[in-house]
Amino acid sequence: MKINCIIVDDEALARRGLEEYTRNIDFLEVKGVCKNAVQANMLLKSEQVDLIFLDIEMPLISGMDFLKSLNNPPKVIFTTAYSEYALESFAFDVVDYLVKPISFERFLQAVNKAYRLLEGNKVEVIKPVESKQDFIFVKVDKDFVKIKYDEILFIQGMQNYVMIFTATNKQMVLVPLKSVLEMLPADRFYQVHKSFIVSLEKVNAISGNQLVIGEHKIPISRDKKDEVVKLLMENKILKK
Repeated sequence: MKINCIIVDDEALARRGLEEYTRNIDFLEVKGVCKNAVQANMLLKSEQVDLIFLDIEMPLISGMDFLKSLNNPPKVIFTTAYSEYALESFAFDVVDYLVKPISFERFLQAVNKAYRLLEGNKVEVIKPVESKQDFIFVKVDKDFVKIKYDEILFIQGMQNYVMIFTATNKQMVLVPLKSVLEMLPADRFYQVHKSFIVSLEKVNAISGNQLVIGEHKIPISRDKKDEVVKLLMENKILKK
């Protein structure tokens, strides 16, 4: 299987380095090399592209904003000098996130993953494969910490930060609440207030306009209370 790809980066040296790497991978075929997202946008209109190597911080429009603008985008591997975008990138369902300088070993790992995903898409037409992921990775200080869905009680948003509460501790993460919500399964987590997401299965009771989760009381937005009660009943967490 051949993977048609394009390289999008505002740095000439980075573009040349990625292009050199692709020449060593027999299943990659470069359809274009672009110095910004505007050029990439034009190229996507004329070429069938399966995979984009996409820088994030670029002039005119960032890689993330460009990706948001696309309907049914190709698979994406972010290539950037900035590690702080890693958590936010998970919300875009990207293949991988490579931090410059990129070693060939790390590049090969990412493109092999893309190959498996694209090859799997053909199989899924016949037999869909159900995702078994039951965790998220969050960046705490300089480390990435794995938190299982089952461990999360609720998440509180504080401007550009969130605090993730579990039964045993809490983790402060530099990421908007909206981005965290997009990473969580909708059948298990619900935003009950502009500042709170809760794990539905961890709710013990409703007290007035608050949810009780262990020793914590979480406010419910007035316009969401009926929907919250309905969800809890559908999940057999509350009884009529």
